Amino acid sequence: MSHVPHELNEEFPDLAQTMSQMRQSDAHFAKLTDDYHVLNRELHRAETNVEPTSDDHLVEMRKQRLALKDAIYAIVKSKD
Repeated sequence: MSHVPHELNEEFPDLAQTMSQMRQSDAHFAKLTDDYHVLNRELHRAETNVEPTSDDHLVEMRKQRLALKDAIYAIVKSKD
Protein backbone atom coordinates (compact mmCIF):
# COMPACT_ATOMS: atom_id res chain seq x y z
CA MET A 1 0.00 0.00 0.00
CA SER A 2 1.21 3.51 -0.68
CA HIS A 3 2.03 5.92 2.10
CA VAL A 4 -1.01 6.50 4.30
CA PRO A 5 -1.10 10.06 5.71
CA HIS A 6 -2.16 10.81 9.28
CA GLU A 7 -0.52 7.80 10.91
CA LEU A 8 -0.29 8.33 14.66
CA ASN A 9 3.51 8.10 14.72
CA GLU A 10 3.63 10.93 12.18
CA GLU A 11 0.94 12.97 13.90
CA PHE A 12 2.67 12.69 17.30
CA PRO A 13 6.32 11.82 16.61
CA ASP A 14 7.45 12.90 20.07
CA LEU A 15 4.92 10.51 21.66
CA ALA A 16 5.53 7.47 19.43
CA GLN A 17 7.57 5.54 21.99
CA THR A 18 5.12 6.31 24.80
CA MET A 19 2.18 5.23 22.65
CA SER A 20 3.94 1.99 21.74
CA GLN A 21 4.52 1.20 25.43
CA MET A 22 0.94 2.12 26.33
CA ARG A 23 -0.43 -0.21 23.63
CA GLN A 24 1.30 -3.07 25.45
CA SER A 25 -0.09 -2.24 28.90
CA ASP A 26 -3.49 -0.64 28.28
CA ALA A 27 -6.09 -2.67 26.36
CA HIS A 28 -8.47 0.30 26.02
CA PHE A 29 -5.71 2.47 24.59
CA ALA A 30 -4.68 -0.33 22.21
CA LYS A 31 -8.28 -0.62 20.98
CA LEU A 32 -8.51 3.13 20.37
CA THR A 33 -5.29 3.11 18.36
CA ASP A 34 -6.41 0.04 16.41
CA ASP A 35 -9.74 1.73 15.64
CA TYR A 36 -7.85 4.86 14.54
CA HIS A 37 -5.60 2.87 12.18
CA VAL A 38 -8.51 0.99 10.62
CA LEU A 39 -10.52 4.19 10.11
CA ASN A 40 -7.50 6.09 8.82
CA ARG A 41 -6.82 3.44 6.20
CA GLU A 42 -10.50 3.35 5.17
CA LEU A 43 -10.45 7.12 4.84
CA HIS A 44 -7.26 7.04 2.78
CA ARG A 45 -8.79 4.47 0.40
CA ALA A 46 -11.89 6.66 0.05
CA GLU A 47 -9.87 9.84 -0.52
CA THR A 48 -7.74 8.18 -3.20
CA ASN A 49 -10.82 6.69 -4.90
CA VAL A 50 -9.71 3.11 -4.30
CA GLU A 51 -13.03 2.68 -2.51
CA PRO A 52 -15.08 5.77 -3.40
CA THR A 53 -17.75 6.99 -1.03
CA SER A 54 -20.08 9.95 -0.68
CA ASP A 55 -18.88 13.35 0.47
CA ASP A 56 -21.10 13.10 3.54
CA HIS A 57 -19.52 9.80 4.51
CA LEU A 58 -16.02 11.26 4.01
CA VAL A 59 -16.89 14.14 6.34
CA GLU A 60 -18.24 11.74 8.96
CA MET A 61 -15.15 9.54 8.78
CA ARG A 62 -12.89 12.58 9.16
CA LYS A 63 -14.84 13.65 12.24
CA GLN A 64 -14.52 10.17 13.71
CA ARG A 65 -10.77 10.12 13.02
CA LEU A 66 -10.35 13.48 14.70
CA ALA A 67 -12.35 12.36 17.74
CA LEU A 68 -10.22 9.23 18.06
CA LYS A 69 -7.02 11.23 17.67
CA ASP A 70 -8.18 13.68 20.35
CA ALA A 71 -9.03 10.80 22.72
CA ILE A 72 -5.68 9.10 22.10
CA TYR A 73 -3.77 12.32 22.70
CA ALA A 74 -5.70 13.07 25.89
CA ILE A 75 -4.94 9.62 27.30
CA VAL A 76 -1.24 9.87 26.47
CA LYS A 77 -0.95 13.35 27.97
CA SER A 78 -2.81 12.27 31.12
CA LYS A 79 -0.06 9.68 31.73
CA ASP A 80 2.69 12.34 31.69
